[in-house]
Amino acid sequence: MLNIVLLEPEIPANTGNIGRTCVATNTRLHLIEPLGFKLNEKALKRAGMDYWSQLDVRTYVDYKDFLEKNPGVVIYMATTKAEKCYTEVSYEEDCYIMFGKESAGIPEEILVENKERCVRIPMVGDIRSLNLGNSVAIVLYEALRQNHFSHMNLEGHLHELNWK
Repeated sequence: MLNIVLLEPEIPANTGNIGRTCVATNTRLHLIEPLGFKLNEKALKRAGMDYWSQLDVRTYVDYKDFLEKNPGVVIYMATTKAEKCYTEVSYEEDCYIMFGKESAGIPEEILVENKERCVRIPMVGDIRSLNLGNSVAIVLYEALRQNHFSHMNLEGHLHELNWK
């Protein structure tokens, strides 16, 4: 199972949206405090819709607590500061992909200790960053693609009409 890690997320709608994506992809969500919202907040539930109850979510007091409870895990860190593109690494089926808070990203002190596993999403010009939910979806689906969309539905189904 792939793992998405949000370090100190600030915007409940982003986290709710990411939670919904995690449910749809059978991905575990890890939330590292402090959070910029409460887990029972309406905006979080609204963005996650009725999927939030199906989400495999774990919370941690801080980054140190996360590392202590997940020893030896492989963590890829999404950051605009990385030299390597997110498509240039091979994501293991049980790896962790970390994203920082919306206003500041992952602290540089953490990035420099893990620079070989830092990845970036290419962008044009001087755009500071993409929306957190979009960034998670882009990198997560690349990891899923590399793992052949294991255990996912690969066929679509029309509700009323037939394509044939």
